[in-house]
Amino acid sequence: MALLLATVVAGLLISTFGGDVRRLAGDVIHIDSTSSDGTPLDPSAFSAGACMAFAPTAGDNNKTVFLDAGHGGIDPGGVGTTESGQTIYESDVNLAIELDTMALLRARGYRVVVSRTQDSTVVRLTTGDTSDGVLSLQGSHDDVVARDACANLAKADALVGIYMDAGATSQNAGSVTVYDTDRPFSQANLRLAGLLQNDVLSAMNAQGWQIPNDGSLPDSGFGSSVGDPSAGGIAGEAAAYNHLLLIGPAMSGYFSTPSEMPGAVVEPLYLTDPFEGSIAASSADQQAIARGMATAAEQFLAAPAGSG
Repeated sequence: MALLLATVVAGLLISTFGGDVRRLAGDVIHIDSTSSDGTPLDPSAFSAGACMAFAPTAGDNNKTVFLDAGHGGIDPGGVGTTESGQTIYESDVNLAIELDTMALLRARGYRVVVSRTQDSTVVRLTTGDTSDGVLSLQGSHDDVVARDACANLAKADALVGIYMDAGATSQNAGSVTVYDTDRPFSQANLRLAGLLQNDVLSAMNAQGWQIPNDGSLPDSGFGSSVGDPSAGGIAGEAAAYNHLLLIGPAMSGYFSTPSEMPGAVVEPLYLTDPFEGSIAASSADQQAIARGMATAAEQFLAAPAGSG
């Protein structure tokens, strides 16, 4: 799974838009390619166009949703092929869905903070963050830590990580949502994950796609697939960290600034399945996924306090 690489390879585990207008299930969505109405939360700490806050476009629920479009920049994430033979990159798909979801939530009265608005890393890269033109293990770690820092700076009420899956063969398929159990708000994590899995899968299968339900799963075992425990340093620490960095707890010497709000990571499709990859590559189909994500976030935040 691409998710397995999130904490240690790609900083966890987006095609840029021209200005256009989209109509999603009755919501008229304007996507501004310049992000001119967004506010950078800390331009000195993040890449240009990263960690941007967007106010509601209708009403105000006094709630903030943090959306993370996984990967980006020199880290394309998973790579797949559509039924027509088109190569598709996870970073592009994640960004498209993030921006569609953001527009829907803003129109429903939510402040939305996104990890990035363009094809870039979130962290401002330094020499140690790259190796031979790709993210180093340190760079991957730093890029996810920057996403957590942005979510905390935003004082978000919920965090949704948007990623895609990649399998060993084209037969791997299905939708999965991952949450962390080792947090003070673990029950809220579980509830958010359940809503995301149900609402995103329902939105997709309402289109007749019959995407398999791989369930809502704890992140234990998802975050330690890369790294050599005997190597010491960050490689050994990464191998020992049995969580997804975006939603996991602190670990002494490795990670000191975990996210401070309930969160879950959703991977709706496998890019390496040509059928699911074709869905992921379609702008209209990305919007269907975004509707499911927006609905789940809205349901989660509409629940009475303490229901998590």
